[in-house]
Amino acid sequence: MPFLHAVVWLDHHQAQLIQFDLEQAEARKFRAHSHVTPQHGSKVRTTHEFFSEVCDALEGLDSVLVTGGHTAQADFRHYVGKHRPTLAPRITGWETVDHPSQAQLLALGRQRRHQAAIGLVTGR
Repeated sequence: MPFLHAVVWLDHHQAQLIQFDLEQAEARKFRAHSHVTPQHGSKVRTTHEFFSEVCDALEGLDSVLVTGGHTAQADFRHYVGKHRPTLAPRITGWETVDHPSQAQLLALGRQRRHQAAIGLVTGR
């Protein structure tokens, strides 16, 4: 089923994406791949591959709330701005939260989506 809204929680090692509408939701998890290479910047390259995979999963959505730790959000925001600028306008908010459950994450996503629908400002 195609969903239009999503909330994603991420850090530098994993991400949890929940796509939702008013009645249904679908969750997916992503893990960063850790492969060691002798080349300089392999950690950066691995992070970029991980963020790219998350961004691919966000394609086609109208609105996305990004949550997680402050540093991970800042790095993801930088990645999106530099490598996926067409995704940036669809990110409707950024919120710092610490390891929510799937139910808490879904509730937060629906709450922020409702606030946006009635004209309340979310953090960009």
